[in-house]
Amino acid sequence: MAQRKPTKLAHSAVLKHILKRCSSLGKKHLGYDDDGLPLDVPKGHFAVYVGENRSRYIIPISFLSHPEFQSLLRRAEEEFGFEHDMGLTIPCEEVVFRSLTSMLR
Repeated sequence: MAQRKPTKLAHSAVLKHILKRCSSLGKKHLGYDDDGLPLDVPKGHFAVYVGENRSRYIIPISFLSHPEFQSLLRRAEEEFGFEHDMGLTIPCEEVVFRSLTSMLR
C-alpha cells in the first residue's frame, strides 16, 4: 500500500501540536511565567534538546517552515513521539544540528 504524502494542513497541525507541547512543559516550575513559557526563551523562539547530551538550543519559530527542519521534526516524532517529559528532542548530532541551523538563519 502506498503512503500518502502529508498535506500542508497536516504539517500545520503537527507543528501546532509541537509548539503547544513545548510551551506547556514547565507550567508549575521555577523559571516559567504565568502562561507556562520559559523566561529565558524570547518571544518567537522555542527550546529544543539535541544530541546525546541533550544540549538545549533556543531557535526561532521561523525554522518550522523550512523543509530541512521539518525533516528533523519527523525523525523526532518517529523516535520519541509527542508524549515524553524531556521537551522537544531532536535526534541528531549537535554538530549536524548547528550546521543545519546556521544555514537556515
